[in-house]
Amino acid sequence: MSNHQIPDTIKYFVGDENTPDKEPRKPIEDPTLGINLSPHAPVNQDHRTPQHRLVTCGDSLTHGFQSGAIFNTNLSYPMIIAWEMGWDTYFRHPNPYVGPGGGLPLNLEFLTRDLEQHYGNSVNWWELPLASWTIHQFMDKVEDYWERGIGSKPRSQEGHAINHNLSVYGWKVSDLFTLTSDSLTTSIGQPSNNWLFPLIEHHQELAALPVLGSARISDVALTAIEAARVLGKDGSVEDNNGFGIETLIMFIGANNVLGSIIELDARWSCDPQIDPKKSPTVWCPNLFDQELTQLVTKVENIKAKHVIWATVPHVTIAPLAHGIGNKTQPGSRYFSYYTRPWISDAKFNPFEHPHLTRWEARAIDTVIDQYNYSITNVVKNARNKDLDWYIFDVAGLLDRLAQRRYIEDPLARPSWWTPYELPSELQSLNPIPNSRFFQCDANGRTDGGLFSLDGVHPTTIGYGLIAQEIINIMKLAGVKFYFGDTSTFEIYQSNILVACGESPTVSERQGSIRVDFKRLISKDTLITTPPRAFASGLSWVKVIDENLNLFSRLFQVSVR
Repeated sequence: MSNHQIPDTIKYFVGDENTPDKEPRKPIEDPTLGINLSPHAPVNQDHRTPQHRLVTCGDSLTHGFQSGAIFNTNLSYPMIIAWEMGWDTYFRHPNPYVGPGGGLPLNLEFLTRDLEQHYGNSVNWWELPLASWTIHQFMDKVEDYWERGIGSKPRSQEGHAINHNLSVYGWKVSDLFTLTSDSLTTSIGQPSNNWLFPLIEHHQELAALPVLGSARISDVALTAIEAARVLGKDGSVEDNNGFGIETLIMFIGANNVLGSIIELDARWSCDPQIDPKKSPTVWCPNLFDQELTQLVTKVENIKAKHVIWATVPHVTIAPLAHGIGNKTQPGSRYFSYYTRPWISDAKFNPFEHPHLTRWEARAIDTVIDQYNYSITNVVKNARNKDLDWYIFDVAGLLDRLAQRRYIEDPLARPSWWTPYELPSELQSLNPIPNSRFFQCDANGRTDGGLFSLDGVHPTTIGYGLIAQEIINIMKLAGVKFYFGDTSTFEIYQSNILVACGESPTVSERQGSIRVDFKRLISKDTLITTPPRAFASGLSWVKVIDENLNLFSRLFQVSVR
């Protein structure tokens, strides 16, 4: 449990426990930061067709993690974007996460549906001991598959091209330029078969191998950034020169702070020499800046026409960190404590239950603001050097969706705050999806809907919102979207015909591009067919988390 101490370097930004809340960082509305490129900028001079229309580097949000597992990467936000581009058939992404439990490490939706088969719509309190055994059997079966069964067998990547989605859940900034499939394979070792808590060991490494397994040159394993650089070197369709990547998305940084709400323990690290034994959960801004600077230098060497950098979301808004008690100051956006969603105000005991204090939550958000100032400066400096880089302020997006922080408390709203307008397809759902913890009963969903069952990662429709915002930026950058499956070579041929005064052979989508949310709703099983057993889900999740420390183990972020 946290000792609730905050380093002096952080107090400089946030003040002490009695310091009133400062107005949070204002979201960025202009992805260009108001900086126009010169007519002589490389992006304005090169009109060739890049070989690779979309490449992404990031963590769980880009990998497609949902409800405690990576399993259906076909519904990640990059795949949603590729589908809207008419390039989904050609967008290479890892998709081997099949198995008896629906992915790894632990698919809470599959587990809940397993409970539903055994116990019906609800698990009564007297059934909890037997339900705990059912949960254990489910986890044991999944662990056996990935540690000793088919899932543990290396899949041949010979002849496979490098993936376009180069993202892995749990990764920090530095992991993008330090980890390779070889280093990950070496770190896996022999599993110990923990009978008491049968959660897959080294599950992040196992999930990373299908991402980086094909990233090799002359049998030399590449990092994600090196792999992106190789894709960029492929050049254009016309002459193999110029930009090899049309749009590169960099969406990284949350795992430098996310562990604080997952473990409900803010362990700070401001020392460049990180001690792995101390397992920090919050990287101070100076350390984040060091990693970011190294990453930026490497991204500048990737031949990408457009680069979109995402900010880091305020992780304290995620419903897994549930605000308890009153907001101690009128107009404050912070609750007295933050603990698990299944612990009520009446039963919460700060001497018994894991928690973060209001001061810690404010300090964590302040650190994230510093991260985002740094990311913003990266884009500002790049555009001043005539690089076509953009900012995607996902932190601002989440702030505008913050149900308990702002929507339900008008006094806490900053002067700049406006609600995020959901697409009409989502507004027509009953109830309208929000950022609360997912809840349902025998009749269907009763609350939440934007976050999946783990309380951290989006549902499919939530990923759709991210995709829509990035698509808006891509359109601003001049990226074209097409109907159907359209290869880069077909685009090249069609452009030649147009240049010769003939009709194009591919159909470009005109005007604004709207994500097909009807399609996403139909594919979002938490929205269309929510697991009825989750009506009592908080009961069994509470049992296994309190006895087995489930969430801390499930999303544990390696220090490396």
